[in-house]
Amino acid sequence: MKSYIETERLILREMIASDDEGMFELDSNPEVHRFLGNKPVKHIDESRLMVQNIRKQYVDNGIGRWAVILKETNEFIGWSGIKVIKETINNHQNFYEIGYRFIQKHWGKGYATEAGLAFVDFAFNEMKVEVLYAYADAGNKGSRHILEKLGMHYVNSFEYDGEEEVWYEITMIPNRKFE
Repeated sequence: MKSYIETERLILREMIASDDEGMFELDSNPEVHRFLGNKPVKHIDESRLMVQNIRKQYVDNGIGRWAVILKETNEFIGWSGIKVIKETINNHQNFYEIGYRFIQKHWGKGYATEAGLAFVDFAFNEMKVEVLYAYADAGNKGSRHILEKLGMHYVNSFEYDGEEEVWYEITMIPNRKFE
C-alpha cells in the first residue's frame, strides 16, 4: 500500500513523531474545536500521544489519518484521511470514515477538498472500499460543504455525544476517478 499521496499542492503522508508541533498548533486552537466538543489540547504531550495513537492505527488497521504537508513550504497544515471506526455510530460499526482537520490559517484555500478527493480515490481504487462514510456537527456548514464537494450525500441526522450530527456516505462506482 502507498505510504504517501501527492496532489497538485499537497503531500499526504503517514504521521511521524515530529508532526507533534503542528498537531499542537492545530488542536490547541479553540476555534478549530468549535464543532468538536470544545476541548482543545492544553499541552504538547497531548499532541504527542495523539500522533502515537494515529501511528498505532496504521499497525492495527492498515490505515489512519495522514499528515497534510504544503509542498511549497514543506509545512504541516493539518491532517486528512481514512480511519476505521470500530465503535457504533449512527447504527454503523467497523466502517471506513473520511475526515480532515486543518490549522485555521489554512482554512478556505481548498486544501480539505484537495486532500479529501485524493483520499476518496485512494479508498475506492487502492483500498477497494465499497462505501465511505463521514459525519459532522450539524451546524458545521463548512465541513458539510466539503463533504458534498467530495461527492458524498447526506443520509440523516442523529445524536452523538449529546450533539446533533449529520451522516454522509459515498458508494464506490467502478472505474470512477475522483481527481
